[in-house]
Amino acid sequence: MASDEVSNDVLEDKEPESGLEMSFLDHLEELRWRLIYSVIGLVVGTAISWIFIDFLVDKVLLRPARESGAILQNLKPFGQLFMYMEVAIIAGVILSLPNLFYQFWKFLSPALRKRERRYIWWIVIFSTLCFLLGVVFAYYIMIPLSLKFAVQFGSEAIKNQFAIDEYMSIILSIILGAGIVFELPMISFFLTKLGILTPNFMKKYRRHAIVVIFILSAVLTPGTDPVSQMILAVPLFFLYEISILISKFASKKH
Repeated sequence: MASDEVSNDVLEDKEPESGLEMSFLDHLEELRWRLIYSVIGLVVGTAISWIFIDFLVDKVLLRPARESGAILQNLKPFGQLFMYMEVAIIAGVILSLPNLFYQFWKFLSPALRKRERRYIWWIVIFSTLCFLLGVVFAYYIMIPLSLKFAVQFGSEAIKNQFAIDEYMSIILSIILGAGIVFELPMISFFLTKLGILTPNFMKKYRRHAIVVIFILSAVLTPGTDPVSQMILAVPLFFLYEISILISKFASKKH
């Protein structure tokens, strides 16, 4: 019985390789439909975001400015209109992330074995959660630290006032950047599956990675306060260690 189960598992793993062979044109057609589905999800997410645009701008994105005491002003005739549109689009991207991740992995699914395709939904959920954790970390830790430094820095004779478009650009960049950085575990899983990355490689260059982590934390933190830099460096270090474990798991399943 055990040998029959093993043979069935082997046949199950080999099944997609013989039954899902696609030509180059088939791949292009598949890519086209995945892009169409992604755009549809983005449009829906943007439309939903536009419905709640006042809440997103006033209650969410302007909240850090109010708490830090920053003074904002609009310097362009249609500055607020373009700002609202930018916020709606980026919020639409975040809302449609599960669909974007799903379409990406569905496009890669023909290259995966049948067992591996069963985990697509788990990969989508995990990728979305990683990005959202990065957004939450940026909103409650990185942005307040950055604004507090920007408001208090400089001579008292010069009043710090920020253009609304510059403020939104910084806020949205930090949010998206943190979301992408928190995708490190998922990226390690993907690169390991491709055979580009190995857990031994990540362990070997752990010291180099720590140096890079501190450099990134110093660049992302506008202040020179070492405490603020440590607040950013610690989660990045944990993400790297988690990525090693995920790479190890992926290499066993490879």
